[in-house]
Amino acid sequence: MIVEVCANSLESAMVAERAGADRIELCTELAVGGLTPSFGLLKAVREQVSIPVHVLIRPRSGDFTYSDEELHVMISDIELCAELGFDGVVSGVLLNNFTLDIDRTHKLKLAAGNMHFTFHRAFDWVKNPKEALLELERMRVNTILSSGQQRSAPGGIDFLVDLKAQNTAIEIMPGSGVNAGNVQMFKEQGFKAVHLSGTAMKQKLPSKPLISMNSEGFLSDDHIAVTQFENIKTVVSKVK
Repeated sequence: MIVEVCANSLESAMVAERAGADRIELCTELAVGGLTPSFGLLKAVREQVSIPVHVLIRPRSGDFTYSDEELHVMISDIELCAELGFDGVVSGVLLNNFTLDIDRTHKLKLAAGNMHFTFHRAFDWVKNPKEALLELERMRVNTILSSGQQRSAPGGIDFLVDLKAQNTAIEIMPGSGVNAGNVQMFKEQGFKAVHLSGTAMKQKLPSKPLISMNSEGFLSDDHIAVTQFENIKTVVSKVK
């Protein structure tokens, strides 16, 4: 069974490799489900990690419905991953009615070329998973990462088993909530790969700072923060 570790830093990626992981999904910001890593992190991991690395292509937090401009950014990131020699990418696009955005996802798949392509946990939002599975098969997507449309993969295992039984072309990879206490369950059900972060919070400062830089108001699945024209124009008009 392939053990894929979702690594959010160079340190995490190197720890995963030393621990015997088979593959890494590289990202940042686990708290929002992961975002595309920076060029510096990509370069460092490429130079210092020898096991296969798949890179998350997700330009922002929130939903998985992207504009043409955002899609261009994602394609550029995929092209950079190809130039740097990464083994795969992890991405996907939905329409705002929670169905698969076939056109945009296909464009990402084409940009990935021969790289391994994983459709990520946006699949857990899809309201027509059987239809989406068929479309992803037609695109020759390699893997679907899913928690079985539940909060964790153990809770969604029946759905995951059903998905696996419905196709032979795409590997179904359980992810979210996978750990040493339940991973054997997935192996016994015939899954060939699992996905986990294996993280714990590590204290970096001797005490908490006076003010927090975390803003809970920016954390949302159905809203995104966008700079407002009038807000900026009003400030500029007052100081220029």
